[in-house]
Amino acid sequence: MANSMPAPLRTPVGALDASARSRFISRTYGHLFAAIAGFTAIEVFLFSTGMAENIARAMLQTSWLMILGAFMIVGYLASWGASRAQSMQAQYLALAAFVAAEALIFVPLLYIANEIAPGAISSAAVVTLIGFAGLTTVAVSTGKDFSFLGSFLRWGGIVAILLIVGSVLFGFQLGTFFSVAMVGFAGAAILYSTSNVLRTYPEDRYVSAALELFGSVALMFWYVLRLFMSRE
Repeated sequence: MANSMPAPLRTPVGALDASARSRFISRTYGHLFAAIAGFTAIEVFLFSTGMAENIARAMLQTSWLMILGAFMIVGYLASWGASRAQSMQAQYLALAAFVAAEALIFVPLLYIANEIAPGAISSAAVVTLIGFAGLTTVAVSTGKDFSFLGSFLRWGGIVAILLIVGSVLFGFQLGTFFSVAMVGFAGAAILYSTSNVLRTYPEDRYVSAALELFGSVALMFWYVLRLFMSRE
């Protein structure tokens, strides 16, 4: 079957004609916004039914490090799955599973934000979408290859994890500067992911492309929201 062909042997969408690229981009961002809508719908359901409070309290009884670790691990698995899912069924399954997992992991942060900083969630969402739109425009319109950011993201991610672990184990606060740095890190991830899907993904992998981009959007939203919360 065509979908079983190894990805390296398939033509990336960036090497195809303008109409194919336009179609791929339209499908990718259509699925990305559907994923964002799905994430939002899950959160609205959990909070409107009161389930969010129970989930948040249960998760907050564990170590915050476990929540942050789960956020990082799920993001890594999403990137891994996005790069390997071949069949359309596998792509949709990976995207749905990732959106559901992210919605669950976000519950404690959203619950705390709703309690201590009313309005922060909507403000952070608007800032995240504006930032994402701006960075996407830069990546798509310039056609620049941002693959050089890969090494920065790998090493930056390791440093961030070490700082988070250290803050939990030794009790020091990472503070506003860390959140600002992580917003910048998320911005770099958006540039890298956008460039990566255009350079390396074949035209039938738009669902996987949406998955990879959703991971970067979720990362930015997480730390933009923490910035808004730190102001309270």
